[in-house]
Formats: sequence, C-alpha cells, structure tokens
Amino acid sequence: MKVMHVEARIKGKIELPKKFVNKLPEKLIVFTTIQLIESLQTIIKQLEDVGKRPEVYKTGHTRYKGQILGCNVQKAEKYTEKEFDAFLYIGDGLFHPKALVWENEDKKVYAYNPFTEEEQIVGNEDIELIKKKHKAALSRFYMSTHIGVLVTTKPGQFYLKRALELREEYPEKEFYYILDNTIDFNSLEDFTFVECWINTACPRIGFDDSIKIGKPILNMEHIKKTNTKRARVDETIAKI
Repeated sequence: MKVMHVEARIKGKIELPKKFVNKLPEKLIVFTTIQLIESLQTIIKQLEDVGKRPEVYKTGHTRYKGQILGCNVQKAEKYTEKEFDAFLYIGDGLFHPKALVWENEDKKVYAYNPFTEEEQIVGNEDIELIKKKHKAALSRFYMSTHIGVLVTTKPGQFYLKRALELREEYPEKEFYYILDNTIDFNSLEDFTFVECWINTACPRIGFDDSIKIGKPILNMEHIKKTNTKRARVDETIAKI
C-alpha cells in the first residue's frame, strides 16, 4: 500500500507574549513542531528585537531547522558547541520538553503552548518519577530471563534487525518478538510469561506511555550499549 505523508500547518502566525519573552534567559536554543514551523522566523525576530540570542539547529531525521521530533531528541553537544542558557519550546504537551531535559540534564526548558497560552519551566525535578521508573526497569531487565520486544512495521520506526541483535548481546536471556503495525498496550497483558518489555518503536512508548503498561519497559537505546557503557549502567544499578 502506498503512503503519502502530508505536513499539517496551522493557519496564521504565532507570537510569544511579551511577559513570557522578558522571563527568558539570553542565550536560547529554540525548537518547535512541524505544525508551527512557519511561525519560527517570526518568533526568532521577536526574541532578537529584545536582545535575546536565539539559535536554531537541524537535528537527525528532521527536515527543517528548529523542528523537533520526539523520536530523535539529542544531546545539544551533537549539533552545537556554542554555550547556551536554556531551551525554548513552542508547542503543546510536555513530552518534548521532558525529553530535552532527559538528554540535557543541566538545562531547563521554557515551554509555551500557543493553543492554551500556558507557560511552564521544565527541569530535572519534573522528570524525577520517570528517572526512578527507568532505574527500576533497568534493574528488572538485568534480573529477568524472559524479555518481550515490541517491534512496529511503521516506516521510520522499524528496527527489527537491530532488535534481533539483542539475542547476541544478551545470550543468557530469552527474547520474544511481538511484531505489529500499531501496538495495543492492553494486549500485552496476555503475555504473562514476559518479565520485562523492550520497546524498539517510538521512544514515547518507553517514556510517556510506560504508565499504560503493567510491566517494566525500556527503550532499546538504553540497553543496546557497548560493554563499557553497560558496565557503567550495572554500577549505577548496584547503587540503587
């Protein structure tokens, strides 16, 4: 079946409230979603007009500078060597701001939702629960034998080859691969023998959607490491 992807853009231009702009630090890395990308230059000019120093970058898998994708939030050092004070995110929801903090623990994210006009500052304290669940899931993974692996056939998220490599990296474990286009979280309860899940699809599943799954779940990137990095994880778990 042929698939055509169409970019959805909102009509009109978005501007930031002046009170919100005045609260922002000077050096900013700015991100927004594809729906708001046409307003990005307006926002950049608005920030520059009051003395702010905004920067926009293109990250992996994105089409435009300043565009953010939840499946590929990166550490800032991967796309810039410049010093900056904080991130600015324009869009709805807190998944992207929390993901930015997850990868850049020393930075806060100033978030503005143009649809609800809500303002928020997201920092490490806002992902403490996620961190604790992540550590607990890591511990369960290393202690478990029967591991379920979620694989989607969606374009851009299909990583079966990489998922199959887990059998070589962890020969002491039994891996069971669940392949589908759309993952039904309720159906995962049917696999009672699975002790821990590994997600290879959208990282949101192992991040935000973990509360919908009864058993611990990790994104594949967090266990598919070199032996050196895995040893560091083991040391971290030993201290929990």
